[in-house]
Amino acid sequence: MVELRKRKEAPAPAAQPPAPKKANSVKSSSSAQANGSSVSSSKVAVGDSIALDTFGGDIETNDGEKTNLMKLVDHSQTGVVLFTYPKASTPGCTTQACLFRDGYTQLTATGLSIYGLSTDSPKSNTTFKTKQNLPYALLCDPAASLIAAIGMKKAPKGTTRGVFVINKEGKVLAAEAGGPAATVEVVKRLIGDEPAPAGGASTDIGDMPESSKVEREIEEGKTSAQEAETAPAAELEETAVSNGGEKIEDGKAQAEVAAQVADSAEKLDGTPVPA
Repeated sequence: MVELRKRKEAPAPAAQPPAPKKANSVKSSSSAQANGSSVSSSKVAVGDSIALDTFGGDIETNDGEKTNLMKLVDHSQTGVVLFTYPKASTPGCTTQACLFRDGYTQLTATGLSIYGLSTDSPKSNTTFKTKQNLPYALLCDPAASLIAAIGMKKAPKGTTRGVFVINKEGKVLAAEAGGPAATVEVVKRLIGDEPAPAGGASTDIGDMPESSKVEREIEEGKTSAQEAETAPAAELEETAVSNGGEKIEDGKAQAEVAAQVADSAEKLDGTPVPA
């Protein structure tokens, strides 16, 4: 009699790890784009188009009114100018705000709306606006969400002085750091009232006006406040010496012309002309 033996069953295959859920990754990606993180994770550049409805989050005006970039653009005729400043009522920020104040009519002639933007509180910005008689609203961004989105947040904390311009379609027209005067000049170039610098716009400190250069060096700790105070005096002295030299040269030229006229008259009538 033949005995039949049972074959041993093969071991069950190891369970495969579950495949990653594609739906979640797509959702996360969509969520990131919806929140504007895909744009704000890297510095915006001229020519970029951004989603106005989600870009930069919510901020408020110095009067306490909640707003965002999309509302600001909607209320403008052709676009929005945001100039950023580190702290209200400090010397450099006051200079910058007053330059935009003094050029307000010219800078808004093409329909651009101007706003100052900082991390200051509504109270601080209201005091700043009132004291300097500023004709535009100051925006308060204590979380620096919009400041970071436009590339003007300074690590680990703080705000870089600069200017950001966007049109009604959400296209970035300007986004660069600079001193008080340089930020105004950026807007003037956009509206056609200021020639572009040779070789294109640059934020290099060597290309800045002297006043902006001194301020940038103070912010970076390269120049002391005392040195900055003496810089304008040195410039005035140099100008005075230069102008004095020009006056001396003019006086010499006039004396030579007078002598030539006298010589000609003496030759004509033979009568010496008193010097």
